[in-house]
Amino acid sequence: MRRDLLLLLHDVARLVRVDADKRARAQDMTRAQWIILIWLRRRPGITQKELAELIEVEPITVARLIDRLEKSGMVERRPDPKDRRIWRLHLLAPAHPTLHEIDRQRADMARILTSGLDEATLETVTEALLRMKSTLSPECRPSRRANETAARTRAETREIA
Repeated sequence: MRRDLLLLLHDVARLVRVDADKRARAQDMTRAQWIILIWLRRRPGITQKELAELIEVEPITVARLIDRLEKSGMVERRPDPKDRRIWRLHLLAPAHPTLHEIDRQRADMARILTSGLDEATLETVTEALLRMKSTLSPECRPSRRANETAARTRAETREIA
């Protein structure tokens, strides 16, 4: 019987999410708040709209999550110097101990997830997942219009030849 790769990927991702949810709740947070803090560390000054696109949720959802993080003193909205309609998001000092704990939890999750895998296997799995991600990422796939244009060009080239 052949294993179902898509179902396996789904199951592993679900189990990781469930574990992360449990760990975030232990800190009186949500996994979504964890993700936001991680992205704000990676991209200080990102807009709420850009963040919503990155984490694939509606802008209103990000706004509500940022409201809670702002109330806890971890995040600050600052006006964009060029466009007063835009708010830029920045971490504040109280977020740093939380991020340290998130890093510790993520390292523990990765240790558990990869236990029993040697370095070569882990490297192979990581490379395969990166390739799958780049194949599926919209920015890496040509648009339908580009595909249609390429098909027309190939057809025209065959007609000329």
